[in-house]
Amino acid sequence: MELEKFRINELLLVAIKSEIESKDVYTTLAERVKNSVLKERLLFLAGEEEKHRAYLESLYRQKFGDKELKLPEKSDVPLPSVNTSEERLLSEIIEDAMRIELAAKDFYESLKSRFEDSKIQAMLQILANMELGHYEILSRELENLKNFENYDQYWPMMHVGP
Repeated sequence: MELEKFRINELLLVAIKSEIESKDVYTTLAERVKNSVLKERLLFLAGEEEKHRAYLESLYRQKFGDKELKLPEKSDVPLPSVNTSEERLLSEIIEDAMRIELAAKDFYESLKSRFEDSKIQAMLQILANMELGHYEILSRELENLKNFENYDQYWPMMHVGP
């Protein structure tokens, strides 16, 4: 991902906005599904994105002090988005979310080179690894959804034991 033309403050603001949007996607999906295990996983992912946002905001404050944290409405940094409309199949939305997780991983890995502080670089790599972990969680859920696209409509407690 080509980030050279962007200033570090712009990149951090875009990252913060991306984490907020990802949290919103997972929260929206969690409200939509009936399967308790899938709902729990989506809420877990929403919580993870919230933690990422908090870290990035603290990094922004550390780097820029009292400079206003004004999130862009639209960014020139190429990060994908998700359409969570009710008309779309859950599997399609999960596939979009998977693409976002990989893009976020790549974004954080490329952002590392913009910082000289090895602790910040390490934290950005941890964020990248976590985004890859989110991708893997979604991949497993996608496999279930493709096998049983509407399984949560028929068996809301499908994964709950006896």
